[in-house]
Amino acid sequence: MRSPGEYVQGHIPGAASFPLFTDEERAQVGTCYKQQGRDQAVELGFAIAGPKFVHFITQAQALAPDKQVRVHCWRGGMRSGAVAWVLEMAGFQVSTLVDGYKSFRNWALTAGQAPKPIITLGGMTGTGKTNILTALATQGAQTLDLEQLASHRGSSFGSLGLPPQPSNEHFENRVAIAWANFNPTQPVWIEAESRRIGVCRVPDALFQQMMQAPIIQVVRPRAERLALLVEVYGSADTEELIAATERIHKRLGGLRTQQRSPYFNSDSLRKLLT
Repeated sequence: MRSPGEYVQGHIPGAASFPLFTDEERAQVGTCYKQQGRDQAVELGFAIAGPKFVHFITQAQALAPDKQVRVHCWRGGMRSGAVAWVLEMAGFQVSTLVDGYKSFRNWALTAGQAPKPIITLGGMTGTGKTNILTALATQGAQTLDLEQLASHRGSSFGSLGLPPQPSNEHFENRVAIAWANFNPTQPVWIEAESRRIGVCRVPDALFQQMMQAPIIQVVRPRAERLALLVEVYGSADTEELIAATERIHKRLGGLRTQQRSPYFNSDSLRKLLT
């Protein structure tokens, strides 16, 4: 029941956005509460939400044809209570999350503290660690693909060709759900990562477990690494490739950065490799 902006900031993975108020309407009610008090804010809230009730019922029927729904807002208070009342009047079986999304976040922030055996995959860029994780998963192994959850491959070029990254809060939620579902008696395979994957930060408790875990180093010839990198990034937008290279110009040096620009298309890269 939280506003669209709250949902984007972070939500329970799998939850559908079903806002009682828009971001602007939520701000109006909040301002009214501070300036005029609870009763006036409640009255304003019903004035805004009341005309939407028929739409809520129609939308809920599309989402849950069996008429069984679970709802939550920030603290499990008035927003979820109001929508639950409307849906119950329409014949839905409604469960409300006690203490709302806030209680879920409190759980998510501690989920990574649960100890589980980890095996990390290390190796230079282009050694195919993500491909190995995928192959392990198809064979039934437990894998935690942090880069997939963060929608970023971890390097300066890591966002190319991928959807926008989630907020750090929602990344933590994704990790918490995955971590909680692992069998603690079986190893979890994770690619060795730094603390940050793009804008996302690996939860501290999980990162500490990763640092203490045994590591398997993946080694491949340079030619194979280059071929894999061309396969991954060769179709990326030229301007985005140049911008990603500019972000590491201090490490490359100014001259080397300029020398690489002519090669930023797949045909040139393949000719360079051959």
